[in-house]
Amino acid sequence: MAWWLPVIWAGLIAVAVLAYVLLDGFDLGVGILFAVEHDAEDRDVMVNTIAPVWDGNETWLVLGGGGLFAVFPMAYAIVMPAFYPAVIAMLLALVFRGVAFEFRFRAARPSSRAWWDRAFLGGSAIAAFCQGTILGGLLQGVKVAGGQYAGGWFDWLSPFTLLCGVAVVAGYALLGATWLIWRTEGVLQASARRRAHGLGIAVLALIVAVSLWTPLLNPVFARRWFGFPGILLTSPVPVLVALAAWGFWRGLARRSDVLPFLCVVAWFVLSYAGLGISVWPMMVPPSVTIWQAAAPVSSQLFLLVGAVVLVPVILAYTGFAYWVFRGKVKAGAHYH
Repeated sequence: MAWWLPVIWAGLIAVAVLAYVLLDGFDLGVGILFAVEHDAEDRDVMVNTIAPVWDGNETWLVLGGGGLFAVFPMAYAIVMPAFYPAVIAMLLALVFRGVAFEFRFRAARPSSRAWWDRAFLGGSAIAAFCQGTILGGLLQGVKVAGGQYAGGWFDWLSPFTLLCGVAVVAGYALLGATWLIWRTEGVLQASARRRAHGLGIAVLALIVAVSLWTPLLNPVFARRWFGFPGILLTSPVPVLVALAAWGFWRGLARRSDVLPFLCVVAWFVLSYAGLGISVWPMMVPPSVTIWQAAAPVSSQLFLLVGAVVLVPVILAYTGFAYWVFRGKVKAGAHYH
């Protein structure tokens, strides 16, 4: 087997997952913020900031999941049964959220719209929480025997995975708040800026908590983060997180529209990099590597040709959509 092919595919899937987390993360965060924003007009503005792009953002989830199924079938066959309850709950939440997104604009009465708003909030929060628990479950390890999942239905559920679930919900809410700072104005922007202050403190504390807990899950993680020479690679991550935190609060204090969002994106990217440092080269920690999980070389090459064509197309239309719908969203603008 060409050793480099699984590495390329692991990189492509990792980028697709990161793109999904960043892009769908802020629109899930906007939905989560419905919990604290009760003004009907402001809710409409919040939804209109993400209306042109939210469904396109989920393309990256399809790409990541499809790539895992096609290129790393062993990993897919292990991960799915290991996290069935969380995966099913996440997908159902995304369905409810998508339906609520469309139908809230068509509700004939305020009471009906309120129910769709609750579905939008609940779907966003549950999807984010499930994504966090899946991440935590992978970090704490999956029981594998004979290339198959060997654990129980709820092995993924633990205090650590619950903490990861809460961290992702808070992180998406912060991403959504900073997105609203960027894309709105007036009272709604000021409200988002205030909420970003508190969420920023909570998210930074949760990053620290998860980061300190993760090395305790596996001796390999501990050696990479605190042993030599691994610490030479890992030490820049917390330093850069601290610099991004400084930029975040400086941006809020100076009332910058874009800087807080970019700094929160940096937090996500750095946390994702830390995750990669911890688990590499495992596709399913602690025992299945990317080479063990990979499909035959012919399948990888065939699919790589398609990826070389499709990924630039996805990037092009995503960039075009964001460019066309750039700028502030004002009250009274209509989705349809």
